[in-house]
Amino acid sequence: MSLQIVASSPLISAATVISALLVVYLVGLNQLLSGVPENVRKLSPIRWSIPLLRKTYQRLEAEPITTRSYAQRIPPKLERRYIVTGGSGLVGGYIVLQLLERGQPPESIRIIDFRSPTRDDKLVRRVDFVQADISSAESTERAFSKPWNQKFRNLPLTVFHTAAVIVPSDRSKLEYAFCESVNVFGTRHVVDAAKRAGADILVSTTSASISIRPVKLWVAPWNIFSKSDSRWPQNYQQILNEEDFRQPLRKHDEYYANYPASKAAAERIVCEANCESFRTGCIRPANGVYGNPTDNTVGGPLNSSTFPTWITHIIQSFVHGANAAIAHLDFEAILTSPASSKSAQAGRPFVVTDPNPPITYGDLYFLIKTLAVTPFRTISLPPVPMVLLSYLVEGYSLLRLKWPAVCWILPAISGDVKHLKPALFTICTHLIASNDTASQPVKSGGLGFSGVFTTLEGMTQEVVEWNRVHQAAGTKDVTYQSSVSLAEEIQKATRAGSNG
Repeated sequence: MSLQIVASSPLISAATVISALLVVYLVGLNQLLSGVPENVRKLSPIRWSIPLLRKTYQRLEAEPITTRSYAQRIPPKLERRYIVTGGSGLVGGYIVLQLLERGQPPESIRIIDFRSPTRDDKLVRRVDFVQADISSAESTERAFSKPWNQKFRNLPLTVFHTAAVIVPSDRSKLEYAFCESVNVFGTRHVVDAAKRAGADILVSTTSASISIRPVKLWVAPWNIFSKSDSRWPQNYQQILNEEDFRQPLRKHDEYYANYPASKAAAERIVCEANCESFRTGCIRPANGVYGNPTDNTVGGPLNSSTFPTWITHIIQSFVHGANAAIAHLDFEAILTSPASSKSAQAGRPFVVTDPNPPITYGDLYFLIKTLAVTPFRTISLPPVPMVLLSYLVEGYSLLRLKWPAVCWILPAISGDVKHLKPALFTICTHLIASNDTASQPVKSGGLGFSGVFTTLEGMTQEVVEWNRVHQAAGTKDVTYQSSVSLAEEIQKATRAGSNG
């Protein structure tokens, strides 16, 4: 017995040392992932204060920014008819509102979407709505071929394609089929149907997340406690631009998740369709789009009285849905001439973001805590344990996909934790977007773009509206469906339809 103890002592000692080193590594990595590189910090040097937030709130409560207040910024009315796929959603909804504001008759606009519009606007209710599933070529064709009001049926047709599903955390090809069916095949169906319907302009919403490279969280141990710039994880800080569009499509695993991979493929479909008779282009909204309580960026925290987070320090650019919508109309104005198919703008994407420096998620949480009438508090979580848990969640989910037989004994993960997968940590890093290209004058190859909401104004106004609705509702519950939960609903409906 004594010989066995002596023999095992070196093994125990080695295991103890390795365990201690692993703990030191993980603690150091946790500190690193809780930090901000100095060059990124300089891009967002000012934090929002209580006086600033309250002053902005009071101003926007008294005089909110509406399509009427920025009507002069909307490109002038065109004698055209319009189809807006995804017109019930965030960006598509603002496109419809801006078209109406500039004088397009409601009867000259058609919304094609999976769900009907929910905006409380009298003119929007007069806009034609056609329910459709763009993952189905037949459903898409029926929606596009529906007869128009005789007064408008001979007008040129513009299509704004904003319909998509957002699944932010799935990255495995085993889970790609759903994103592909809507975002890739759906875009192909929309392009084909638009051509048959006689459209000569199509502007599509893609995503600035297309340019994001997967972050390499597991840095070399000797770099963790270094003071050099090389200590940060690879791709921990990224600029969101259009440079990737000049290169061939990357391999699937070179995108951080299925969503950007599918949007990149869809973007190429749209841009490669550009020709004299069918001018096209794409708008890439910056990583976080907001502007309605259904959004994930502001609406997600607003709908949660207790919000666990590990990204309070993370600095990112955001874009209000109205800003993204105006960029689509700017693009359309450029593409009205057949000769524009050979312009510097046609057949390419443009990144757009709010007209201000990036902010931290801490600014957003502080704004909600300070201004919202509903309770809100954050729970700070250490990033590394969440990373480790994310691999377990992903592994469990993929196990059920690879071996369906185990689904009888392994139930599906429910709740928000099912989205906790490694891909999520790439979009929880420092992501900075710029309007440098889109804001260039048209004669210089840009869109002449400028936003109408700063991030401070846009997020504050969303809370103003949130408070108005909740104060009017009293003790009644007010619920909103996020774009992520809508994607889940569409996926369930698709599965039910295929099984039926």
